[in-house]
Amino acid sequence: MTDRNGRGPADSPETLRERALASLSTARERTALLTSCLDDHELTAQHSPLMSPLVWDLAHVGNQEELWLLREVGGHEALRPEIDGLYDAFEHPRAERPSLPLLPPGEARRYAAEVRGRVLDLLEGAAFADSPFTADGFVFGMVAQHEQQHDETMLITHQLRRGPAVLTAPDPEPAPAHGGPAEVLVPGGPFVMGTSDEPWALDNERPAHPVDVAPFFLDTAPVTNAAFLAFMEDGGYHEPRWWRPEGFAHLRARGVKAPSYWRREGGQWLRRRFGAVEPVPPDEPVLHVSWYEADAYARWAGRRLPTEAEWEKAARHDPATGRSRRYPWGDEEPAREHANLGQRHLRPAPAGSFPAGRSPLGVGQLIGDVWEWTSSDFLPYPGFAAFPYREYSEVFFGTEYKVLRGGSFAVDPVACRGTFRNWDLPVRRQIFSGFRTARSALPERVGPADGVPDGGAA
Repeated sequence: MTDRNGRGPADSPETLRERALASLSTARERTALLTSCLDDHELTAQHSPLMSPLVWDLAHVGNQEELWLLREVGGHEALRPEIDGLYDAFEHPRAERPSLPLLPPGEARRYAAEVRGRVLDLLEGAAFADSPFTADGFVFGMVAQHEQQHDETMLITHQLRRGPAVLTAPDPEPAPAHGGPAEVLVPGGPFVMGTSDEPWALDNERPAHPVDVAPFFLDTAPVTNAAFLAFMEDGGYHEPRWWRPEGFAHLRARGVKAPSYWRREGGQWLRRRFGAVEPVPPDEPVLHVSWYEADAYARWAGRRLPTEAEWEKAARHDPATGRSRRYPWGDEEPAREHANLGQRHLRPAPAGSFPAGRSPLGVGQLIGDVWEWTSSDFLPYPGFAAFPYREYSEVFFGTEYKVLRGGSFAVDPVACRGTFRNWDLPVRRQIFSGFRTARSALPERVGPADGVPDGGAA
C-alpha cells in the first residue's frame, strides 16, 4: 500500500540515504557553479544592499550544515565557534555584512568542504527513526533545501551585479502559441490544503487542513510580458486608481515605470538578463514585478490576484478523485517535461510550455518559471507548530509579507512542491516573481484600489 504521496509505508534507510546524498550533492554542485565563475573581488563585493556578498552565502550554507547536522545530529564539537555570529542571518542585516570579518573565498570553500566531508561520514551511519527531527531524513532534507534557497538568492545576486555575463544555460524549447482557454473554472467546495505526510515539508506547510473555497476562474498561464506591456501602454503606472495608495507612493518615490531591468531604447523595450541585454520576449511570463505591480495590473484587467488557498486548490485538487496531489500533474517528482526548475534555463519558458505539467483542469506552469504573487498575507495554518526553530517561519507571520507560490526557474525541485510557501515584502522586485490573475465565479466588484478588499488571506 502507498500513501497519497506515492511512497510505500516506509522508505528503507538505504533509500533515505541515497535521497539525502543526492540532494546535498546537487545543492553543493550548484553552489560551486555560482561561486567559481567569479573572482575574489566579485565574491566579496556587495552588488546590492538588498543582498549579501556571495562569499557570505558560501560560508553560511556550510555553517548551517555544521550547526544542524554535525552538532545537532552528530553531537560534534564546533569546528569554528568564533564564526557562528558572523553567519547568523538574524544577527547581521544584509546591508552590514560586507563590513564583517568574513572568511575570504578560499577559506570559506575549505570550511564548507570540511563540514561536508564530515557530514558524509555522519550520513553513512545515520539513523532515520530516532526522532521527528531525523525521521525520513528530514534534517538532511532541510539542510539541502536551505542550501538550494541560498543558491536561488545567489542567482538573484548574479542578476543584480553589473558586468559581463558569466553564467550560461540553454534557452527553453520554443512553445506553440498559447492555445486553449485563457481561464478555467475551478469548482467551489472543500479541499485539503497543506500537508501532514510530506516528509521534507517545512513547518509553514503543515498541518493538512480542510479549506472551503468558493468557485473562481483562474488564468491558465502566467501573465506574459506582452500582456503586461498593454497595461503599461494604457498608462497603468501613472493611474493611481489601480494602485494601493502605499504602492503608488512607493513607485512614485522610486520612479518605477516598468518591471525591473527593463528600459526603452530605439522604440522597443529591452531587458538586462544576467549581464546580457535583449529585447523583451513577448510570450514569456513577466518577471521581476512587485506585489503592488501585480495587484495593479489585475485591477486594470478587471480581475484580482488569487488567494493562496485558491492557488493551491488549482494546483493540487483533483476533481475526479477529490484528493490533493503533490503536484499539478500528480504525485511523481518533477521531470523535465513537467516544469522549468533547477536553473536548467536562465529564464522562464514561454506561456503554454510543459503541457505534461498541467493540472487536471488544464492550468499550466503552476510549478516553475516564476514565483506567483497571491493576495494573501503570510499567516500560520490552524494547528501550526514551529519546527525545528521559530526563525524559519514564525517570526515572519503577519500582514507585512505576501505569499508567493509555485517556484521559479531558479528553484530546485527539492525546495518546490504544491504545498511549498514563499513570502516577501510587497515592494520586492529583485526576486524571480510574476503572477497570474483570477476572478470570482460569483458576483463581486473589482476596480480601483480604494475601498476594495483583497480577498483576505487563506
